[in-house]
Amino acid sequence: MGVTRRAEVGWDGDLVSGNGVIRYVSSGAISRLPVTWASRTESSDGRTSPEELIAAAHASCYSMAFSAGLARNGTPATHLEVSAVVTFDKTDAGWRIVSSQLTVEGTVPNIDETKFVELATAAKDGCPVSQALKGNVELSVVATLKA
Repeated sequence: MGVTRRAEVGWDGDLVSGNGVIRYVSSGAISRLPVTWASRTESSDGRTSPEELIAAAHASCYSMAFSAGLARNGTPATHLEVSAVVTFDKTDAGWRIVSSQLTVEGTVPNIDETKFVELATAAKDGCPVSQALKGNVELSVVATLKA
């Protein structure tokens, strides 16, 4: 049986001048996060955006996939630092998420740079969030093995 997660958002007003609040997520980990059109397309001013939440989801999913791949390789990571930069841009087809760039720095004993990058790329391709974005969003990873 699959695992489900839930989020609830309230929105008031039109797109440009309106505002919303992410009121609830099933884990209880976050609540009362304000969101507006301006926080998506201009300055965030302390508000979140769907793209920021996708970046958080992508970075956390990727870190799990990469750590699993490193462990399967017999070279578990001591530490990984992962970031995701999601770009929301106006295209000929309208506003859309155009890319998610992952960056990872890892402390991983007993692995060479070539294998580290190979496994980093495999994790980018295999992580479930990457799979959800694949075909619609340009995905990339820059991997650096720390000495």
